[in-house]
Amino acid sequence: MKVAAEGCNLVFITSCLLLISGLGVHSLSYDYSATTECLAEPGRAHYRGGVIVNPGFDHNLEGWTVFGNGAIDERISNEGNRFIVARNRTHPLDSFSQKVQLKQGMLYTFSAWFQLSEGSDSVSVIFKTNESELVRGGHVIARHGCWSLLKGGIVANFSSPAEILFESKNSNVEIWADNISLQPFTKKQWRSLQDDSIERVRKSKVRFHITHLNETALQGATIIFNPIKLRFPFGCGMNHHILKHKGYQDWFVSRFKFTTFTNEMKWYSTEKEQGQENYTIADAMLKFAKCNGISVRGHNIFWDNIKHQPEWVKSLSPEELSEAASRRIKSVVSRYRGELIAWDVMNENLHFHFYEDNFGENASSQAYARAYELDPSPNMFMNEFNTIEFSGDEKASPVKYIKKLKEILSYPGTDGMSAAIGLQGHFASGQPNIAYMRSGLDLLATTRLPIWLTEVSVARYPNQAEYLEEVLREAYSHPAVKGIIMFAGPAIAGFNETTLADENFRSTPTGDVVDKLIYEWGTGPSNATSDNRGFVDISLHHGDYDVTVIHPQIHSSKTLNLSVRKDFSHETIHVKMHA
Repeated sequence: MKVAAEGCNLVFITSCLLLISGLGVHSLSYDYSATTECLAEPGRAHYRGGVIVNPGFDHNLEGWTVFGNGAIDERISNEGNRFIVARNRTHPLDSFSQKVQLKQGMLYTFSAWFQLSEGSDSVSVIFKTNESELVRGGHVIARHGCWSLLKGGIVANFSSPAEILFESKNSNVEIWADNISLQPFTKKQWRSLQDDSIERVRKSKVRFHITHLNETALQGATIIFNPIKLRFPFGCGMNHHILKHKGYQDWFVSRFKFTTFTNEMKWYSTEKEQGQENYTIADAMLKFAKCNGISVRGHNIFWDNIKHQPEWVKSLSPEELSEAASRRIKSVVSRYRGELIAWDVMNENLHFHFYEDNFGENASSQAYARAYELDPSPNMFMNEFNTIEFSGDEKASPVKYIKKLKEILSYPGTDGMSAAIGLQGHFASGQPNIAYMRSGLDLLATTRLPIWLTEVSVARYPNQAEYLEEVLREAYSHPAVKGIIMFAGPAIAGFNETTLADENFRSTPTGDVVDKLIYEWGTGPSNATSDNRGFVDISLHHGDYDVTVIHPQIHSSKTLNLSVRKDFSHETIHVKMHA
């Protein structure tokens, strides 16, 4: 497909996955390509513009009109590239626009290239419905002298005409744009693309050849694959209730091998009174996790929100706070040195700036450098909310996230640190904007750092179970996502928003979804039967398996261990059975 092939030529891209067939007449690939670099020339229009009329302005301004005040022009660069300009602006929304028809249930991916006439500023794409509702679909930091890619999207909750327009809060600058695209996908297409990605990214094909000792084919042999350990971390938050409820322990251990303590390692839990540290609960939870083979993410060293400091911290002078913070990071990181797979170092510091206000703009960077010095082994996460779950929160947009992360990684003392991207994933009520979520993951993937969803929850809503499945499936299918932790659990532990089991540990509808996905993603045994040539071909999720081969006419069985990885060898595994 030409469009997909062109997408693979863009610099700083993630993988391009193709779905050649199975989507009917409107067969599409999803274009994962993205860049956060500012380029001398704009990239091509994704999907050749999709439903946008005149996406590259090869036909002057056909299809485009002025929105608000000001004027629009077509211009041509010295290299012969045509683009649109909004000038004489007096309001942030003064721009150019095009009307489209949105269809309920469709997912729309958006992309465009932007430049400003001077300086730099955020540019947002906005969808204006007939009811005059303004829905933001993505953001980019545009600047003068080069072109930046805005990638975003929306999910249509109802059928309606809509007007696509653009916002720059600095109304003194011209907005330049080129190669604008809006591509619709049906839910069926989107799901097919997810399934295809899971097959390519999370699984590998395995071939067995079952024969008699004389190497003649053995038809009808059954191979049972029992997973022992899966490669993809899919876990759940836990809290102190697990220490006193055997039912909670059994429920958790039967499902999850990765966790984050929701509150028990936080500063306000371990030092409620100044100078009186108490790690008793966190230590006991860590011991329980280790005894049951559960890996633990550390959460968190600091929280940048003033509301979530220990009460006694809020009244300290800057000098006293500096001493207290220094003791805190040394205490908690040293105590759990070598015990954790990750640390959320400075929590939510795109939204809040308690430590920056007290210590200066490098406060977060200094915390990362110090944590790395104290324990170089864990992945050090920048943990944030609304980066993928809410397109209306510009301050936490993927481009703002990457900008902050680059500042941290350029600070002295962080060189060599295993940095990682933490996306909380707290989805409010209503249809999740999965199109925006995917575009955000595409942009964050350009860092080439591991991405985890760290605190996934979905608000109580009639469709909560359906929406949670959408979010989890979207995350699992994205090539750049390396782990998922939910902040959910049984009612007896106080998980009252995303509740997976009732007081008697019976699964809720939301819990049924999680159990279904756990099984689907490889935890259940898989069976396959050899054909008339003795071959078995099966696609398995990456992980370690105990394999048993049996045959109804042979009174013996074969057992072996199998480790399936992304780079798994495609050589045939030969199994010879005794009569």
